[in-house]
Amino acid sequence: MNDIIFAGKHFLTFNVSRHKHESWELVYCTKDAGKFIFDDRMELPYAAGDIVVIPPEVPHENTSISGFTNIHLNIVNAALAFDQPILLHDDANHSLLHLFADAYYHFSSDQEHRMLLLPAYGNLIVKSVIANQSAHPKNKVAEEIERSIVRNYANANYELDAFLHTLPYCYDHLCKIFRKELGMTPHKYLTNLRLQAAAELLCSAHNSGNITEVSLLCGFKNPLYFSRLFKKKYDVSPKEYYRRKLEAKQLRDMDSDSQKIILED
Repeated sequence: MNDIIFAGKHFLTFNVSRHKHESWELVYCTKDAGKFIFDDRMELPYAAGDIVVIPPEVPHENTSISGFTNIHLNIVNAALAFDQPILLHDDANHSLLHLFADAYYHFSSDQEHRMLLLPAYGNLIVKSVIANQSAHPKNKVAEEIERSIVRNYANANYELDAFLHTLPYCYDHLCKIFRKELGMTPHKYLTNLRLQAAAELLCSAHNSGNITEVSLLCGFKNPLYFSRLFKKKYDVSPKEYYRRKLEAKQLRDMDSDSQKIILED
């Protein structure tokens, strides 16, 4: 859900010719201005700080007299319900700009952690777009905490409490705000994010079943502690989870090979 499959930038561009995508396209204008033109000749002017959200299979072109600069993301399985392109405005803190910039960085430069971080950024960006469009934005303090967790959860040396103490609120009040917005404490959110990343990594073709390596890549210093938390959440140990996923993949591959043989015969 909300998987970022591409992140790119346009540097001082004057025209992007007519095209469409199978995925959602989210475009953040970082400088200057332009306009999108759609199939029915509907025009959507935008300027720096604006976000244009374009549903799948909607033909569009992007043009500007002065030139525009943007960050554009393609997201599949986005939990969005718009059937027409929409224009959004970022808030005074440029919250969405930071998310777009981080997503672009991890897609283009951070090969080691890209697979772990991009799904989290996709979820965070889509949730922020929905909150922005509904005119009921998430509490800014909770959003700041969530952003810090998403940026740092893969770092085993990340100190969430130290970050919380930098904010101008008492610790208990911060946890109360966060729980109200996201349904759990910041520490629970961090742990869940790390465990979800570990489950995805165990299913990855790049993983060989090394539990210690997986735990470290997902922010856990102690593999035994990681294994206990993982079993508590998924009812199986990480090693057993990996074995089952591997067997399921092998069975799918065998079925696929059998179907190929039948078709060739």
